[in-house]
Amino acid sequence: MKRIELSIVALSHSMTQSHNYAVVLGERKGQRRLPIVIGSFEAQAIAVAMERMVPNRPLTHDLFKNTLDTFNIQLREVVINNLLDGIFYSRLICVKNGEMFEIDSRTSDAIAMAVRFECPIYTYDFILEAAGIVLDDQEEEAPATISAPEPAPAESNQLDTLSADLLHQRLQEVIAKEDYEMAARIRDELKKREKN
Repeated sequence: MKRIELSIVALSHSMTQSHNYAVVLGERKGQRRLPIVIGSFEAQAIAVAMERMVPNRPLTHDLFKNTLDTFNIQLREVVINNLLDGIFYSRLICVKNGEMFEIDSRTSDAIAMAVRFECPIYTYDFILEAAGIVLDDQEEEAPATISAPEPAPAESNQLDTLSADLLHQRLQEVIAKEDYEMAARIRDELKKREKN
């Protein structure tokens, strides 16, 4: 079976399932995209790693990475190896002392680990044929984007009225509470002000 390397193209709200997100993986050398519906906690775990946020306490995926690091186990790659009844199956390919072994994983968790270990993500051609979509030639290649839930109007207006110092203080508070969605909104507000 032909293996195909993927990269994260986007992470956003799922258009088909409310309260869920979709991570979109794209062929590194091709036009096909593989959308995978994931839960909000898994989306948060992926977004935190992609944005290089450092929580005060380790998230579950950070804990697992720290455990593997402690025992000198390397995550070599992630393979999305099957698709049955609309459910994706994945394996973590690990190496310890030159010996390779595989660990069964939910695909969303496998992607969250791949981002933390900066290791490649692969799938097989039959999975892309079954569940992939083809990007039109006219559509431009977009960099990986992370879309947090839209803030309520009151929250958005409130952020607009705070000073930069208060925003930085609020950012530290929400990170301490592990509210990464609000942290992303505050970060976006600060970036918007830096551009102006």
